[in-house]
Amino acid sequence: MLKIKHTKGFTLIELLIVVSIIGILTAFFVNTSTINIKRSRDARRKTDLSAIQSAIETYKADCNVYPTSMNFGSTLTGDGSTANCLSTNKYMTLVPQDPNSESSYVYWSDGTTYDICSTLEVTDNSMAVTCGSGAGATTNCGSSTCYYEVTNP
Repeated sequence: MLKIKHTKGFTLIELLIVVSIIGILTAFFVNTSTINIKRSRDARRKTDLSAIQSAIETYKADCNVYPTSMNFGSTLTGDGSTANCLSTNKYMTLVPQDPNSESSYVYWSDGTTYDICSTLEVTDNSMAVTCGSGAGATTNCGSSTCYYEVTNP
């Protein structure tokens, strides 16, 4: 009688199929997590711009004008122009910066109005905004195009 010897283990075909399935699943989860990270940064940008807007409105209530410049990553303080707008007043301890080092927030103001603009990573790329007016207007937020804008109410 002929005996067939069974070996323990997997064939090459079985291993290739398993490795292929693992590769497809890995690619799917990496792509999904990348999109979620981008959406998270976009949500942070919108929250940051809302917080900056709140600080700017408080500044205007005290100083009667909007700040004409904004230093992202530093403190927003009063300019000493009125009795309520002391240079020791802190309207925002740390003005946030864009979470992506390749992008930046853009602030424009003439004292009576303002625009704050940011890029968005998850966008349809058809709704670019212009930050500012006149010769200083820009659609550039760092190395990216601005897609989100907050203005004075």
